[in-house]
Amino acid sequence: MTSPAAAAGTSGLFDPISLRSLDLAHRGWVAAMCQYSCDPAVAAGVPTDWHLVHLGQFATGGAALIITEAAAVSHEGMISPRDAGIYTREQAEAWRRINDFIHEHSAVGTKTAVQLAHAGRKASTYWPFSGRNGSVPESEGGWQTLAPTDEAFGRYAAPRAMTEDDIEKVVRDFGAAAALAVDAGFDALEIHAAHGYLLHQFLSPLVNTRTDGWGGSEEARFRLTLDVIREVRRTVPETMPLLLRISASDWTEGGLDGATSARLAKRAAEEGVDFVDVSSGGAVPSASIPVGPGYQVALAEEVRTSGVPTGAVGMISEPAQADEIIRNARADVVLIARAALRDPHWWMRAAHELGQDLVPAPQYERAGSF
Repeated sequence: MTSPAAAAGTSGLFDPISLRSLDLAHRGWVAAMCQYSCDPAVAAGVPTDWHLVHLGQFATGGAALIITEAAAVSHEGMISPRDAGIYTREQAEAWRRINDFIHEHSAVGTKTAVQLAHAGRKASTYWPFSGRNGSVPESEGGWQTLAPTDEAFGRYAAPRAMTEDDIEKVVRDFGAAAALAVDAGFDALEIHAAHGYLLHQFLSPLVNTRTDGWGGSEEARFRLTLDVIREVRRTVPETMPLLLRISASDWTEGGLDGATSARLAKRAAEEGVDFVDVSSGGAVPSASIPVGPGYQVALAEEVRTSGVPTGAVGMISEPAQADEIIRNARADVVLIARAALRDPHWWMRAAHELGQDLVPAPQYERAGSF
C-alpha cells in the first residue's frame, strides 16, 4: 500500500497508486453515482445496458478506478425500487458483463469497485426523476424500512427500530454481497457508511440514540460498521482492497466531525480497510452544508492524519485543482463525479492539460489531444 507519508509532496494526479495487490494507473477515480435505472418490473436490482454504457464510457475516458453506484445488499436496503443490487446471482451476472467490458476495453487498465450499501431509514423512496417525492407506499411497491430507532428522516415514512436479529442479518447480508461481488469480477469493494444511509445512521449520534450495545458510546456507535468490515474482510480474498466511504462531518452541532472520523478510519484500518473515501452530510435534513469548490478536501486531509490513505470528493472539477490536492498531500486520490457526467473523457483532457501521457482507446486515437 502507498502510505500517505511516502506520497507527501512527491506524487501528482497521474502517478500510480497501489492498494494491496491492486495496481492503479493513477489517482483519478470515478465516485459512486446512483443512476436509478434498474427496471423492477423486469428484474429487481439488475443492472441494465444503461449501466454498461454509463460506466463503460469512464473506462474509455481514462479513469483508473470506477466505483459503481450504491448496490444494495438486500431488497430492503435499496434507496428506491429502481436501485441496483448485489444480493442475487442474476444481479451478479449482470455486473460481471459490465466488469468484463471495462476490463477488456480500457487502454489504461481501468479497475472496478462495487459500493455495497444499505439505505436504512432512507430506503423505499421515489427516485429523483420520478416526479414525486418522499417514501414509496407499500401499495406501490414500497416496503417497511429499518433504522437504529423508529425516528423518521424528515418527511419519510417512519422506520422500524432494528432488533438484534435485524442487525446480525445486515452483517451477514454485507458478507454475502461481498462474495457475489468477487464472483462478479470486481477488483475492489467499497462499504458505504455515508450520506445518512444505514451504517452512517448507526455512526452518527444525531441519529443513533440507542442505549444498548449498538449505541450510546462512540465505540458502540462504531460497532456495526466495524462488524460489517470484519465480515466483508473475512469473505473476500486477502489480496482484494477494501474501501470505506464515510461522511466525515454531519455539519450539525453534536454530530460527526473530522476528529471522530479520523478515529473511525484508524479503527477501520485495524479491521482491514485500506482506503477511506471522505464525503460528508446526509444524516439529518437540517444540516447546513458549506457547498463550494473542494468543500470536503479539508475533511479528507484531517481523516488522513489517521495514517490511512484517503480520497477527496465534491466539486472537484478542474485538473489543476485535482493535481494540487494530491501534490500538497491533502489526499491520496481525487474522485470525480459530476465533472465526469459532463465530460466522460475528463481524465484524457486532464492528462493533456497537465502535460501527462494517457493512452486513449485505439478507436479514439484519431481524435488527437483531448
